Amino acid sequence: MAKENENFFERVYEIARQIPEGKVTSYGAIAKALGTARSARMVGWAMNAAHGKEDVPAHRVVNRKGLLTGKFHFDGTNLMQQLLESEGIVVENNQIIDFEKHFWEPEIQ
Repeated sequence: MAKENENFFERVYEIARQIPEGKVTSYGAIAKALGTARSARMVGWAMNAAHGKEDVPAHRVVNRKGLLTGKFHFDGTNLMQQLLESEGIVVENNQIIDFEKHFWEPEIQ
């Protein structure tokens, strides 16, 4: 992996580590906070690569509509949903209920 990607991924992880328990954010919101608004897909790649990092709460990053699009990258079929539900977030059909209430907007870096 290129050094540039490693730095980008680490910047993504720094933001993800700030997401409070019981809150979620989106790939696009993280990209926007990094000043790279068009790189939501790369944020997704970073989240997929975060699975060995126990200090990165990748389960709290969803798509802009509150869908658990990253759930297939977690061990077990419902682990992402179970982690969110353990934090008080209701999920139905892979969709966060009351998404706006749970949404956390990262600060611009």
